[in-house]
Amino acid sequence: MTTPVVSIAYHSGYGHTAVVAEAVRAGAAEAGATAHLIKVDEITDTEWELLDGSDAIIFGSPTYMGTASGAFHQFAEETSKRWFSKSWHDKLAAGFTNSGSKSGDKLHTLQFFQTLASQHAMIWVPLGLAPGWNSTEGSENDLNRLGFFAGAAAQTNADEGPEGVHKADIATAEHLGRRVAETARVFSAGRIAVAA
Repeated sequence: MTTPVVSIAYHSGYGHTAVVAEAVRAGAAEAGATAHLIKVDEITDTEWELLDGSDAIIFGSPTYMGTASGAFHQFAEETSKRWFSKSWHDKLAAGFTNSGSKSGDKLHTLQFFQTLASQHAMIWVPLGLAPGWNSTEGSENDLNRLGFFAGAAAQTNADEGPEGVHKADIATAEHLGRRVAETARVFSAGRIAVAA
């Protein structure tokens, strides 16, 4: 059984999204993947090659003004070289985001990630959790407390630093990392079986 390689390509403006990215990495590593964090605003040629060699790429960015950050958009444009060469064809993809508001138009950021992945002919892995905190029995400490399906969504109060990232959102991000790593393992085994 091969060890899947999962790379988390993310931007963090003030450190909050970096906390979420680390949680995604930890979840993927816990599930047995080799997991890498790549800051897209500081990406090197070696890290581009790492993305090219990954089984899965998880995109992450804060939601600013209703979409991913400018730094992430710049990275997305730079992936066009991979589009021309089909380098990311059939890789797994997933995404996460953070904003100051409970909704904060985070869905648009996740849909931007899905569109980017689709343009690269990647295979999207959704969060795979039912929404939490949506009944009298629920609480803000539930997994997926904000009720997103497309990816992991976090909310951090605008007047708090990275230490204010909600523990339930960190746990939800860890779940996403585990899910992507487990899915990558299944896909890898399937490709080996088909090739045989």
